[in-house]
Amino acid sequence: MKIQLKRIDDDYHFELKNERGHITHIDSKAAVGGHDLAPSPMEYVLMGVAGCSAIDVISILKKQRQEITDYRAEVAGTRVEIDGANPFKEIHVTVYLEGEIAPEKAKRAAQLSFEKYCSVSKTLEPTAKIEYKVVVNNEEV
Repeated sequence: MKIQLKRIDDDYHFELKNERGHITHIDSKAAVGGHDLAPSPMEYVLMGVAGCSAIDVISILKKQRQEITDYRAEVAGTRVEIDGANPFKEIHVTVYLEGEIAPEKAKRAAQLSFEKYCSVSKTLEPTAKIEYKVVVNNEEV
């Protein structure tokens, strides 16, 4: 896996391209000198957690023939200052599912994702505590 980064302006706006040609941008907030034209690198980390777990959960539930009509997630991270850096200390994920889904299967799918399969979560695991909850058809399971 490989990406290329190219500086776009004289500050902190960058274009990133992966090996398949997909392009995205990164910038920093105006408060730290950027122009806030794109998510920050740490926001992309949270997006990675959301996307990785979504792929896992949906894949697991599809294999179990569960009918998913909607999938959403909210991810919040708490950071802590360590020697000038601000890594995530805790990440909280809420997965919202709708459809003909057995609640116990949804809960198990999330457990498998966050505790076994999601490479992003597993990468963050040594430094950030990742907690999750699952809501199926507006009921927390």
